[in-house]
Amino acid sequence: MQNGTLLAAVDLGSNSFRLEIGRYDSGHIERVEYLKEVVRQGSGLDEEKNLSLAAMERGWECLARFAERLHGFKKNQVRAVATQTLREARNRDVFLRKAQQILGFAIDVISGHEEARLIYQGVSHLLPQSEERRLVIDIGGRSTEVILGQGYTPIRMESYRLGSVAWSTRYFPRNQFTAPMLRTAVIAAKAVLDEALETFPRAEWQVAYGSSGTMGAVADILATHGFPAGMITKPGLDWMTERMLRAGNVDELRLDGLKEDRRPVLAGGISVLHALFELFEMDAILRAEGALRQGALYDLIDRDNDQTDVRERTVRWLADRFTTDKAQAARVSAVATQLFAQVATADPLNGRYSQKLEWAARLHEIGTHISHADAHRHGAYILDHVDAPGFSLPELHRMSQLVLGQRGKLKKLEAELADELFAKQLMCLRLAVLLCHARKDPDIGALRLQYKSRQFKLTAVPGWAKQFPQSAWLLEEEALAWQKTDWRLVLDLR
Repeated sequence: MQNGTLLAAVDLGSNSFRLEIGRYDSGHIERVEYLKEVVRQGSGLDEEKNLSLAAMERGWECLARFAERLHGFKKNQVRAVATQTLREARNRDVFLRKAQQILGFAIDVISGHEEARLIYQGVSHLLPQSEERRLVIDIGGRSTEVILGQGYTPIRMESYRLGSVAWSTRYFPRNQFTAPMLRTAVIAAKAVLDEALETFPRAEWQVAYGSSGTMGAVADILATHGFPAGMITKPGLDWMTERMLRAGNVDELRLDGLKEDRRPVLAGGISVLHALFELFEMDAILRAEGALRQGALYDLIDRDNDQTDVRERTVRWLADRFTTDKAQAARVSAVATQLFAQVATADPLNGRYSQKLEWAARLHEIGTHISHADAHRHGAYILDHVDAPGFSLPELHRMSQLVLGQRGKLKKLEAELADELFAKQLMCLRLAVLLCHARKDPDIGALRLQYKSRQFKLTAVPGWAKQFPQSAWLLEEEALAWQKTDWRLVLDLR
């Protein structure tokens, strides 16, 4: 990546949407601009986990303003990520279709583990380098991430379903704040976070850091009132809680440094903070400047190089964990991507789709670790449910569907086959698996794949079918399978 390149991260949080723009300079990122808008999407989820139209419209309007600022940015210069609210929303696809069209860039709905990884990456890059073992905590709107790490390396990561928006809505109706309400909210938060004590034992870390909204807001308020700057202490948290209890309602609270957009979610955030202090028996949490959006920016730098792209490391880890045949994986991957290059258009996005096809091909046999007969089904299940650092949930699902469709009937992928790029990827993967059935390198130079108007044509050089009769027979069966879909495979096997 060249020095001076502008990079942008868009964080679609449950409470706020944020846009961070930075300039790359020799491995570091210098802030150019930061925009934040309170959208409160998390409060727009109904009991059936559907986003209200009003919540979606608030998000679309905010993204339209961000899109104006991002005009001229290229695809590889922007990473947009969505967190817990859109992880939960059953109708998220309705929001995302229009949101991506408005923003002009793909929006990745990331898992809780991936959110935690990016948070740690953002925090660690903005802290002085040291050998200390750190506990990083981020109280978001609907989820709280906890990460144990050292240097730039996260060691353990978890995401818990509680946050400032969710707890404020559930336990502090109409912004009331009473002692019984607080006790109930803290007990409920401790019940959710209780298992964190086993995952992040107090003896395994030396310093706790707090990232993002709630942590930053509370630390700023305390510093304004004379408490130590850049940290949240137990005495400071108790003092602030007492002030809130005396007010009885957050709307009536008068505290220097309290921003109006923080009031509706302050009570929930304070209750989660109390639970964390009590569970971990902490004296203080230091404020961290880095957050999810900075992590997304540094992730863009890593993705610029296969050696540093965490997704590449994840694919290798999965292949090792499920003991795949690496030679066969490489063979199928090479054939699939060569075929895809023959049918892909000149669209720059096809480079990304070729890369994802390669990863799916390298992992197409991970299900054999469970069962040979249904390896494609088990492999798809693994990819849909594994914690895979670097990957968004839609990326993993697309790869899972390719692995599922590598063989067998195509009816199970009827919905996915409405997407032309997916159909091309799947065709190339199925042909590659078929051509490599003998677990030997096929003569790919003797074959040519063409595409036009929902029809694929595979042509072989004269004599190929006679030389490889088993492969020719398998291809005839494959052509019959595609006849039951809206796509066709035509063969010219001389």
